[in-house]
Amino acid sequence: MKKEASSSVDLPVTLALDAEGGDRAPDEIVAGALLAAAPDLRVLLVGRPQVVEPLLTGKDVSYVQLVPSGSVIGCDDDPVQAVRSLEDSSVVVGARTVVEGRSQGFVSAGSTGAMVAAALFFIKRAEGVRRPAIITALPGMEGPVVMLDAGANADCRPEHLVGFGALGAAYARVVLGMPSPRVGLLNIGEEAVKGNELARSAHAALRASGLDFVGNVEGRDLLSNVADVVVTDGFTGNVALKLLEGCSSSLLTRMKRAAASSTRAKMGGLLLRPALRNLRASLDPEEYGGTYLLGVRGLVVICHGNSSRHAIANALRFGAGALRKGVLGAVDEEFSRISGTGDSAGS
Repeated sequence: MKKEASSSVDLPVTLALDAEGGDRAPDEIVAGALLAAAPDLRVLLVGRPQVVEPLLTGKDVSYVQLVPSGSVIGCDDDPVQAVRSLEDSSVVVGARTVVEGRSQGFVSAGSTGAMVAAALFFIKRAEGVRRPAIITALPGMEGPVVMLDAGANADCRPEHLVGFGALGAAYARVVLGMPSPRVGLLNIGEEAVKGNELARSAHAALRASGLDFVGNVEGRDLLSNVADVVVTDGFTGNVALKLLEGCSSSLLTRMKRAAASSTRAKMGGLLLRPALRNLRASLDPEEYGGTYLLGVRGLVVICHGNSSRHAIANALRFGAGALRKGVLGAVDEEFSRISGTGDSAGS
């Protein structure tokens, strides 16, 4: 494990940003970089010069630097094959800036699969980690609920979910201050015999893991804080996350329409506006911008594919804050303590 991962990072922070990754690239990505760039946050914009340079014309680029790349990995490309063959792609070049010490982390709204593959090939797994996982903090009714994997590993084995439980418990303890995080398994019923083969085998493995395993968590209880950490495979986790995002967006839109439906409703809406702003902030994924790929030897922040400039700017600030607090190193150390692993063998 890299020694520097265990300590906080002094100012200023330098982050690489995939300028051509995402549904709204490059315009919104570059605009987000310009919003976030500051004396204490320098941004390496990784992209093809002929695409990125026109967007920087006439702008203040004092804290932004272009790092040239030659190609782009699309969401329709096979991630592993593309990362291996397109060495000049923005994802590969961005990951290499971390390995070479030119940046302290890499941020992208592009292909999640390509980001995970590049992180594994170049930045490498942290000690003892079988599979890295995308972690997200959901807005539980009584505080955050950590869920992983949110999309890095579509196919998993029971031991991978145990590893996710240890990573999630380490994150919950170090970052969220939970002294004894309770770990649950996302499943279709509370009983141990419920679910597919993976769920049933993972239930037994988690029960024997030494983690504070509280059993299965149904989808309807995901935000009810029956567990502090909820583990699942990346396919199920990504579906659950996007369903929650869609429900949140729909709920906020319906509340807005209802508040404008009559004079009385408008008066009530004015009184509720401050509370609704706080509710929107807690439910809107653009407010934090991105999430970590936990379990690799460097900061990798994965953003929503449809990220706006506001989300990209927040993702950069989110990553910089993690580095300044030494989050990843502390999580790595806590993971090693919880899991008792000393090597990264296994896949």
